[in-house]
Amino acid sequence: VQLQASGGGLVQAGGSLRLSCAASGRTFSNYAVGWFRRAPGKGREFVVAVSRGGGYTNYADSVKGRFTISRDSDKNTVDLQMNSLKPEDTAVYYCAANTLFARTTPQEYNYWGQGTLVTVSS
Repeated sequence: VQLQASGGGLVQAGGSLRLSCAASGRTFSNYAVGWFRRAPGKGREFVVAVSRGGGYTNYADSVKGRFTISRDSDKNTVDLQMNSLKPEDTAVYYCAANTLFARTTPQEYNYWGQGTLVTVSS
């Protein structure tokens, strides 16, 4: 499966953005999907993951209550709604997929999108 992340941009603190991860080549519902981010000068950080059927989600504590992941089977996408954004959310956001489970470590994902930059100004 090939992944394409989009929706990043510049937003003020407290604002919202919606990221989308589109899949081509396969039916996306057959894959668990995770979102990760890499802030400047830092390592890759887990953000959220959703199971293949969408019934299970797992959020990092830092985004719980502010971010929401959802699957759109018609569009073959997994979206990340980000509200109440903070400057510390600034990062390149990546979506990733595997055929098994919604894991929190990047090593457990086989497929990666190219990343989309989110910049939150204070």
